[in-house]
Amino acid sequence: MTAMPDRPVRDIVAPRVDPPRMFSSVLVANRGEIARRVFRTLRRLGVRSIAVHTDADADAPHAREADHALRVPSYLDVDAVVAAAVSSGAHAVHPGYGFLSENAGFARACAAAGIVFVGPGVEALEVMGDKIRAKEHVAAHGVPTVPGFSAEGLSDDQIAVEADRAGYPLLVKPSAGGGGKGMTVATGPDDLADALATARRVAAAAFGDDTLLLERLLERPRHIEVQVLADAHGTTLSLGERECTLQRRHQKVIEEAPSPVVDAKTRRRLGEAAVAAARSVGYLGAGTVEFLVAGDRLDEPFFIEMNTRLQVEHPVTEMVTGIDLVEQQLRVAAGFALDLPEVRLDGHAIEARVYAETPSRGYLPATGTVSLWHPGSARVDSAVETGSVIGSLYDPMIAKVIAHGPDRETAIARLDSALAETVVLGVDTNIADLRALLADPAVRAGDLDTGLLDRRGTPHAVKPTPDALAAVAKRVVDAGSPADGSVWGRVGAWRAGAAAPGRSVFLEDDAGVVRAVGPAEVEALVTGGPGEFWVHADGGAHRLRPVSRRAAAERRRAAVGRAPGTLDPDLVAPLPGTVVAVHVADGDTVETGARLVTIEAMKMEHTVTAPHAGVVRLRTAAGAQVARDAVVASVTPAPSEPHDLAGIPASDPIPSHKETLP
Repeated sequence: MTAMPDRPVRDIVAPRVDPPRMFSSVLVANRGEIARRVFRTLRRLGVRSIAVHTDADADAPHAREADHALRVPSYLDVDAVVAAAVSSGAHAVHPGYGFLSENAGFARACAAAGIVFVGPGVEALEVMGDKIRAKEHVAAHGVPTVPGFSAEGLSDDQIAVEADRAGYPLLVKPSAGGGGKGMTVATGPDDLADALATARRVAAAAFGDDTLLLERLLERPRHIEVQVLADAHGTTLSLGERECTLQRRHQKVIEEAPSPVVDAKTRRRLGEAAVAAARSVGYLGAGTVEFLVAGDRLDEPFFIEMNTRLQVEHPVTEMVTGIDLVEQQLRVAAGFALDLPEVRLDGHAIEARVYAETPSRGYLPATGTVSLWHPGSARVDSAVETGSVIGSLYDPMIAKVIAHGPDRETAIARLDSALAETVVLGVDTNIADLRALLADPAVRAGDLDTGLLDRRGTPHAVKPTPDALAAVAKRVVDAGSPADGSVWGRVGAWRAGAAAPGRSVFLEDDAGVVRAVGPAEVEALVTGGPGEFWVHADGGAHRLRPVSRRAAAERRRAAVGRAPGTLDPDLVAPLPGTVVAVHVADGDTVETGARLVTIEAMKMEHTVTAPHAGVVRLRTAAGAQVARDAVVASVTPAPSEPHDLAGIPASDPIPSHKETLP
């Protein structure tokens, strides 16, 4: 192993002498890939694993993999989860991440029931669980923090005064919770009211607390976090840093360890600050201290928060240190002292989060049934398998793909290969977009900042390759072309007394492009039919729909007769969810880009906006449940207002109103 450029940061005090004993059974109060990840370590240690599941997850992989599984009405139901732990005979509860993992009330309830909570103490959960309190607390212990202020107890007018003093731009975020949920940016006084309203609404829905914190938004910042471990015997140490700068809407997408820009001096400074923050609350177990650094001042890290749990991105630290963090969590919770060799970094590791989402629709979460799942040749922590149903109740992340190499360039190349081999058919994913991101020159060079992904914008739907098209065409032909309603279509091409000529099949892709394709035997995986097929070929997945010759001709004629830039007045829900806000009244006249309806789904808000000026007719109301592509409003152009897209040549693709996003 290659030696770290400096020794790990440790802080050791007098040891405790309680005799340790490993647990014989552990309940994992979580679901999906994190539950399966914890089970993997439990199996290796010979510890009985216990799962909990809701009705929606009764047949989920994590519920079937555990040695024992119990139903709970909700993963957030403290009483039900603790009762499940007691009834199953669990000696400890591992909370995973998300859900109840940072809930001090849950930790207290476990202790009251005589069950060990695999995590820090209540003080750490309470202090670090409140961003305002955490910032004030660590600042008092010498940890540098981002300039800002708490909005607790302040009126909007008072907040505006404090915001002027702090200086714009400002990041408005919930004090409770994490994961970037509810974070909004106010670039100036005119944006502040909307930013406050949005952040409060999301915070109340996601965390039950709408208290806000406002901080100076650093220009072109990098997000760097430090993994810490601490035991009850007085040892606290850092395991190096992770680069988590590649984010979209404050949600991490790609993480790596170590950071490509952190040198030995900065690594030590980060480690010392992280250890100080952990020691200040008597931390136990695995935790992550997160910092922001300005792109032009990498030697000045600012504390932003501490996650008092295991992180989604913990595998990259495991791969460069060789330390199983879940095992260390369990050992610390059981009373063992940390007994690790000198921490050294071996090469480079990089992780990509695979989401069920549609990048070409603004990365909106996607739902469906996984018709085929096959992981690539790398470490893959997954929540799904063939047949899994991806619904709208939980986070859309379905897997993590992690690669390791002797250097960063090799690790990136191995991750790209593993993503190309990863097969997910039946539901949209971001795999193609992840591969495009890994090929970005800025990413290759390590020239990163947290706004890079948002600046790249919304990608176009990926064009299917010739092999993908040919494979689906062959499947359609072999099935008798069910898209063609005639008997001749079912029989296929033939000619009396002669060999059948080559036959073309009309296939429509997700961009609405129809192509005539000849079938061929190619290397590809195909599922689905008769009206929709999924195919994996050439390292990517595509959805294709057969259309009849008549339908293809009608679409061509409609395209020829349509005025360039003409938009459909009907506006649809970009995904299934709940209407949480209606911003206009029926019959209002609006301008292009006006906010009409906001829909909440998967703990995220999505706003439908007017594609052109005109008169609004509402088709929904606040509180209504809507399906994907359901019409929620229409905007009819006023007679005096032109409603084409001036300046766009007729030959260019015309954007659809169905892809209008916040």
